[in-house]
Amino acid sequence: MSNDSSHFVDLATQMGVRETKIYVEETWSEAQSQLEKPVVHIAATAVVKNPWVGGSTDADLSEEVQKLAPVLAKVLCDKVLASAGGAENLIAFGKAAFVGEAGELEHAAALIHTPFFGNLVREMLGGTSVLCFTDGRIEPGAAVRVPMWHKTEAGLRDFYQTVEVPLGAAPNRDEICVVVAASTGSRPFPRIGDRTTDPSVTSEILKGF
Repeated sequence: MSNDSSHFVDLATQMGVRETKIYVEETWSEAQSQLEKPVVHIAATAVVKNPWVGGSTDADLSEEVQKLAPVLAKVLCDKVLASAGGAENLIAFGKAAFVGEAGELEHAAALIHTPFFGNLVREMLGGTSVLCFTDGRIEPGAAVRVPMWHKTEAGLRDFYQTVEVPLGAAPNRDEICVVVAASTGSRPFPRIGDRTTDPSVTSEILKGF
């Protein structure tokens, strides 16, 4: 199979993708303090026709997942990588899916919570961590917050962050929005410590309040 981006864009269109978008946010300062270099958040979105609308809640979703999820992963990661200038410039990542009101929550989950999507995103963005995620049901016009964490060390608290992604006029009732998000850095000026420096904390501390 071709690895050419245009091939997969054509394939995605044939599979019901209505539109794709790229969102880029650069943070240059925080609380009037300049960062050493900007932190860039990137989110690629795809709006695809929900192939399972009208089916029963016990229907097997696997056939469509295996066909559609890898193509969505490829198209979205290509967009993120093109914007970032390569996987080596990305340090945190996340994913999301939102179903229109005619679909099931399981339909959103199906497109991002299997190896046919997640494994490809990890590989293409150079990560090894489990992908941070959010999913749900929304109406058109929403802006959603997509969480991210470090792509190889999920426990590094400095990299816990979110990006707000405007979805525009999507998803329609019979559509699903899928998002791949990534960041070039940590939160601005992180300083709340990490698991390596945390004290031992239990409910015993409440006795001192």
